Amino acid sequence: MSDAPSPAAPPTREVVLVTGISGSGKSVALHALEDAGYFCVDNLPPELLREFVRLEHARDTHRIAVAVDVRAARSLPALVPLMDEMRGDGILMRSLFLDATTDALVRRFSETRRPHPLANPLASDNQTALVEAIELERLLLGELREVSTVIDTSQLRPADLRGWVRRLVQARRAALTLVFESFAFKFGVPLDADFVFDVRMLPNPYYIRELRALTGADAPVADYLRAQPESDELLGQIENFLRRWLPAFEADQRSYLTVAIGCTGGQHRSVYIVEQLAKRFADFGTALVRHRELDAID
Repeated sequence: MSDAPSPAAPPTREVVLVTGISGSGKSVALHALEDAGYFCVDNLPPELLREFVRLEHARDTHRIAVAVDVRAARSLPALVPLMDEMRGDGILMRSLFLDATTDALVRRFSETRRPHPLANPLASDNQTALVEAIELERLLLGELREVSTVIDTSQLRPADLRGWVRRLVQARRAALTLVFESFAFKFGVPLDADFVFDVRMLPNPYYIRELRALTGADAPVADYLRAQPESDELLGQIENFLRRWLPAFEADQRSYLTVAIGCTGGQHRSVYIVEQLAKRFADFGTALVRHRELDAID
């Protein structure tokens, strides 16, 4: 029997496509990927993607990130089938779609004074023209959004977005990655949510003076909610629902699934439920945790 070592497996060929609504943070995401060791290219025409990846892999570049936006609108319809073809060639294709609320986007464009690529520069009402351009962009990118992992950047600082992008691309790829996200209904439902569960029916620790300043990740709040029979019952129902339907999402070749848990302020109940769900699904593969409101105020 030969003692010769087995030949090493060839490196995985990996491509991350970064796309999304203008002003949502694509440049920040691309810089995060560059810092993580990806060879990055901005605004590559989609029709050149396959040849560009082939040339870079021939030069032993195995981790590539490419930003594509609405400026390539004419080529976008061919991009989704092209990604499927490249997956068939053995390339690990991931698509990240950055999004934000229209209010957040309008505020960002107003602060930077940069024009939207689809806005009419001759419009008499710049605000209306900007909103119309954003809505048109959502329409043009709708199909690409459907097949991508959506990241809602409405309340993310650039540093938080960079960290979140790195965590997503580093997640184990053998199975579906679960993202459990807490949020406050008063600030809106996250744009990146695949499932939304409302936990406002649980007793609210906010009304207990000793617990008001704490969060659902703190032991006193967790102990209080754990002692409520409704908490365990609700957790069990959410867990059973997800375990019933997650195999269908895996069969559909989904890479990520975001489960959003909402309460009034995004501080106590939703945070606790997210933390507990992440523990319950530790056996599933990769479970990431995000607390939208807490991250925004840290």
